[in-house]
This record gives sequence, C-alpha cells and structure tokens, in this order.
Amino acid sequence: MSYFFQLVVSGIVVGSIYALSALGFVLIYKSSRVLNLAHGQIIATGAFISYGLTVWANVPIYISFLLSMIITFFLAMSVEKIFLRRLIGEPIISVIMVTIGLMSIIDGLIYLTPFGSENFSFPPFLPQQPITYAGVSISYTQLMGVIITFVLIGVFSWFFKKSTVGISMRAVSDDQLASMSIGVSVPRVFGLAWATAGLSAAAAGSVIGNITGLNFDTLHAFGIIVFPVVILGGLDSLLGAVVAGIIMGLIQQFASGYLDGNWGLYGTAQVLPYILLLVLLLLKPHGLFGTHEIERV
Repeated sequence: MSYFFQLVVSGIVVGSIYALSALGFVLIYKSSRVLNLAHGQIIATGAFISYGLTVWANVPIYISFLLSMIITFFLAMSVEKIFLRRLIGEPIISVIMVTIGLMSIIDGLIYLTPFGSENFSFPPFLPQQPITYAGVSISYTQLMGVIITFVLIGVFSWFFKKSTVGISMRAVSDDQLASMSIGVSVPRVFGLAWATAGLSAAAAGSVIGNITGLNFDTLHAFGIIVFPVVILGGLDSLLGAVVAGIIMGLIQQFASGYLDGNWGLYGTAQVLPYILLLVLLLLKPHGLFGTHEIERV
C-alpha cells in the first residue's frame, strides 16, 4: 500500500511541475488568444538566469529565485513590445508563427553559451534527507515545488478575478474592439500578459532545475510536454492547468510504476496521457474547464 501512496505523491509532484510550466501558456492565451510556442525557451532562460545569479554572482538562492522572476518579467515584456506589438489585430496564425521564430532565435542564442551543451546543478540549500512517513517519502525540494505552484496559482487566480488589470485582460481576450471602446489599452494588456507569463516561466524553470538539474534540452522541452496539459485543462483556465497537470502526473507515475515496472510494457507512461487526452477531448472538446464559446454565423 505504501508503494501506491508513493506513486500518488510522486504524481502530485510531477503534476505540480506540469501545472507551473503550463501557467505561461494559460496566462497569454487567457489575455490574447495566442499560443506562445516559445514558452519552453522562456522557462529555460529563467532557470539559467537564476543559476547564474546563484553560482556566478554569489547571490543567495532565495533572492536569485525572485530576481530571475523579475528579470524574466521585463524580458518577456520587451519581447512582446519589440516583436509582437505590431501584430495586434493581425490573424492569430501570424502571431503564432512569430513565436515559432522566437523559439528558434532563443534556441540559437542559448546554444552559443555554455548552457546549451552542458549539464548544471543548483547548489543544495535545503536538507538532503527526505521527509518520510508511513513508507512514503518526498524531498524538501519537491515539497517546495508543490508549494510554489499552488501559491502562484492562487495569486494569479485572484489577480484575474479581483484586480482591475486582471479584469481588463479578460475583457481584451473576449473582445479587443469593445475593450478599446471603453478605454482599455490593448497593447498594455498584451505586454502585461507576456510579462506575467515570463514571471511564471522563471519560477517553473527554477523549480525544475532544482529538482532535475539544468539541461537545456530538458528545460525547453517542457514547452511541448505540457501542451497536452493545457489542452486537457482548457486553454484559458488556471484551475484546469492544475487539475490536468496532476491528472497527467498521476497517470504517468502509475503507468511507470505498475505497467512499465511490473508488466514490462515500457513506454506506457509517455503514451497513456495522450490516449486520455484524445478520449476526453472527444467528450469535452474545450477541455475540462475551458470556456465553451458559441459563435453566431
């Protein structure tokens, strides 16, 4: 029985990482209906900034974590202002193609640095002995990742529901022209959407880097790995990102623990989440918590 609960705990940890990584997708889509396919590269950038501040600048890791979020906040805002602001009002496919171009550019820039070809590890800053109870264990780093995920989800949920800026961002997502007619600045909203997505990406990158180590290929792959999570939860739902992330994490851990480990069916942990995604989307095309829009023609 302890093995079962260990898989549950591991699934929640993995799912929390997925949810935190998916936040950037949701934040941008919730405000602008744009899919940022360069999100994985922004996650990697935030992680490497945090590592550089910690190891090379000797900044305490708690401060470097916050600084990386702030720096990536302004970097993402600058990317939106330089590359994407001119495309406001253009077809969505044009904006998505620009994000693909950004993905290639950031890949090239990082591969020019040592981060593109080597593995790195954050210096340990939490107790190395895991927390163990009734045969179930979790490391302090994993616990920290789960806590950070749920804190950020709570903050962003409040932001979109209660704050004036958050409500403006939701309004722009629904109808840009109507929002402009009542004085909402669409360019400002888009910039803030990208900036907050960059902030969450830096948090995700730092958490992933502390748990798995820093490898560029692994980090930027999260931009694609979590895409099924975003689709399953609903592209514009923060709650959906959490629920879908944990569902995916649990499925992968159970498949790995029981099917791969006991039956020798290797690879099911990578396949089963996509099978579930296909089945659920046949029943709920907008995802578990996505907004169901009805268009008049």
